[in-house]
Parts: sequence; C-alpha cells; structure tokens
Amino acid sequence: MRAILVDDENPALLQLERLIQVDGRIEVAGKFTRVREALEHAAGSPLDIAFLDIEMPGLNGLEAAEHLNSLHPGIHVVFVTAYNQYAIEAFEVNAVDYLLKPVDPERFAKTVSRLEARLASQQLAEASVRQEPKIICFQRLEVLDGTGSGSRLKWRTQKAQELFALLVHHRNRWVAKDQILMTLWPELSADKAVTQLHTSVYQVRKMLKSWGLGSTVDYSHESYCLVQREVEVDVDRFLRDTAMEEIRDLRDLQRLQNGLAQYQGDYLEEHDYAWALSVREELRRQFVCSSLLAADYEQTVGQARRALDRLLGLQSVEPFSDEVCRKILLGHLQIGEISEAQRHYDMFVRVLSEELDAEPEMETVMLAEKYFEAGRASRPGT
Repeated sequence: MRAILVDDENPALLQLERLIQVDGRIEVAGKFTRVREALEHAAGSPLDIAFLDIEMPGLNGLEAAEHLNSLHPGIHVVFVTAYNQYAIEAFEVNAVDYLLKPVDPERFAKTVSRLEARLASQQLAEASVRQEPKIICFQRLEVLDGTGSGSRLKWRTQKAQELFALLVHHRNRWVAKDQILMTLWPELSADKAVTQLHTSVYQVRKMLKSWGLGSTVDYSHESYCLVQREVEVDVDRFLRDTAMEEIRDLRDLQRLQNGLAQYQGDYLEEHDYAWALSVREELRRQFVCSSLLAADYEQTVGQARRALDRLLGLQSVEPFSDEVCRKILLGHLQIGEISEAQRHYDMFVRVLSEELDAEPEMETVMLAEKYFEAGRASRPGT
C-alpha cells in the first residue's frame, strides 16, 4: 500500500512516518508540508492512501481530498487532526477513518487493518469484473473460462487433456510430432498412435474454440505448437513476479507475494506426468528461494511474526529442509518463543528420523544446542 502524508507541521509528519515504519504494511511514497506540492506529486505517482491534516494554510485537508479523488478515483483518505469538529464533513468525502493527534499506536494499527481490508475488497471486486481466461498448472491442470463465473472447463478424454498439458508445457514453441507420439502413446503401433494424435488434436482445437480462449494449435513441418493468445498461464505469472534477487521496498514485496500466491501446489502434481518432473522440481526450488527471500525481508522491516508464518507454511512444501528449519528456529527465538523453537526442533529431528532415517545437519544441531543450552542454563535451579 502506497501512501502520501500531508501536514503543515513537521513533528506530526515524523510521528506518522514512525508509526507507519513500525507497522510495516504501508510504503511512504512522499511526505509534504504544503498541499500544492502533495497534489503535484500525486498527479504523476500511483497512490492507494492519503493521510491528511485538515487545518492547513491554503487548501485544507477536506479540499485536498476532493482534488486527490479526481486524480486517483477511489483513493483511501485518512484524516489526522487535533480537532474533532470536522468528523462529519470528513466522512462526507468518503474518508476511511479519522485520527486525533497525537495518534495512538493501537488506534493507528486498527486504521491500517481497515485500509488493508478495504483495498483487498476493492481488488477482489475489480478482479471479478475484469476476469480473463486462465490456464492453471500448479497442482492440477485446469482452464478457467472468461465469463467471470470462474467455472472450470472439463475434458472429454484424459489423452486430450495430457496433449493439451504437453502443449501448454511447451507453449509458443514447436513440438515434433514424433516426440508427442513417443510421449503420449509409446505402447501403440505407429498407425494407431497417429490416429489417436489426430483425434486428440481435433478435440483440443474444438475445445479451445468453444471456450473462446483465443489460443490455437498450429501445425507445420511435422510439429505442433500451442500459440498462446488472450489467456494467462499461472506459471508465467509466477515466474514473472518472482524474478528478483533482492527486495528493495514494499512494492517489490507485494509483487513477489502476488507471484508466490500463484503456487497452489507442485506443477501438474495431481497428473503425475513423467515429462513434467524436471520443471516441477525447478519451480519448487524457485518457490522455496523466493519464499525465503520474502521472509528475510519481512524480518528486516520488523514483521517477524509474518515472516515466521510464511516459513511455517513453506515447511509443508519442504518438510526435510534444514535451512527452513533453522530459519523457523531463529524466527521463534526472535520473538521470544523459546519453547516453541524447542518443540519445532524436536519435531524436525523426529520427522527426519522416521521418514528418511537421517539426522539434522551439523549447522542445525549446533544452532539448537547454542540456544537451548543457553535457555536451560538461565533457568533457576539448572
């Protein structure tokens, strides 16, 4: 969430900025003591929120809100003022909230939660209106139609579905007919395999046309190609939004989270296509690396609990990872949950032993001994 802060008193701006930094859910896009400067900035920058003082020289906060609404329809406004006589007027301009100075941190956190909920609801409504066809490859192959109903489109035969999956796997690239025959019908004679291929290609083309996906299956030089048009593949969105080696700000974090949200399970996991295994492992590694990157950033900006929740979710994908285990231990310890860290370590040791007949890496063992021995030594009577 990107916000501008406008107040003619610098101390008030600094207090608000500190509250935002501690909370960690909002990125300050700019802070201004003059309304005109704020409006000039807003005219050329994407914004979600404006925190406005009401009593300011020149244009007051109520007038500024009207101008901001014309620049960014639907912008969420929060008024921050030392006076409460403007409350009714504030809500007449569709303000999300009204904070009295000096702003109480707990009250501010509730306001941010309200803003977060408003924005999430707004994005959901916009997504339902502009919903487009989508091909889903994480966990299972599905095609969502473009009617806005979100209904899942079904296949006539499993081989037609697998052919479509294979073409999506190689989307916008040519796949030799012989490669398709050997992959999908290795047990059939050449004549029967070609007949099955032609039947399945016909079914896929017919379905693509009836679904209105805009994509086509082209044939040239003994090869087939799924030409992707007007339809998004969740894997493409995942790869595009997780393609970063560092997170510079909250906007990068939001983009990364949008990409990670596409990962609803391993690539074509439920179909168990042997030809998809290498890409499945590659995408899993990307998900793990990007999740760790997000968790590291959240810890550096004071969102230790959110980072820990992310790591705990990641462990369901990588239950045997020592690196994930170590980061979870440090996450618990960072927020003072020593007993939870001990419990998690004991569970990790047990899972490795029972499932893999293995032990944790030495680095993990040394980390546990360092903190858990220190914790025991600090307790009375030990």
